[in-house]
Amino acid sequence: MNLVLKEVTSENWEECIELQPREDQKQFIASNVYSLAQSKFLPNFETLAVYKDERMVGFVMFGIDPDDSQYWIYRLMIDSRHQGKGYGMETMKQVIARIKAKPDTTDIMVAYHPDNQGAATLYEKLGFKVLGKAPWGEIMARLSKDDEAN
Repeated sequence: MNLVLKEVTSENWEECIELQPREDQKQFIASNVYSLAQSKFLPNFETLAVYKDERMVGFVMFGIDPDDSQYWIYRLMIDSRHQGKGYGMETMKQVIARIKAKPDTTDIMVAYHPDNQGAATLYEKLGFKVLGKAPWGEIMARLSKDDEAN
């Protein structure tokens, strides 16, 4: 699968904010415009556009959370027109590999809405282990640096 992750820049940010999840997923994820704004206040975070060939199909944001100094994958969004093709799984594998290559990585964390079965299934397939419910109500899961992403 030829997916490439590229930095969100002044040249592609408007295309990025046009990407949308399915209607039934909108309750589970912040918009890309919110995520890009949020990233400006999280200096250790990366925002990447997901490309299939030369077409932008998704967005991902990750970095070191200032509260616990762990790497967190804050967002993964594949545009509704491009779901069901394995792009989410492939994107996550690439993001996990990028994070694991960093010298300061210990664990990789994710959190998702308890009703988001798609996210739960994806993270489980990738080897994330559920830790329980976070104080803010989402399910937290961890992938240790030494664990292999499936």
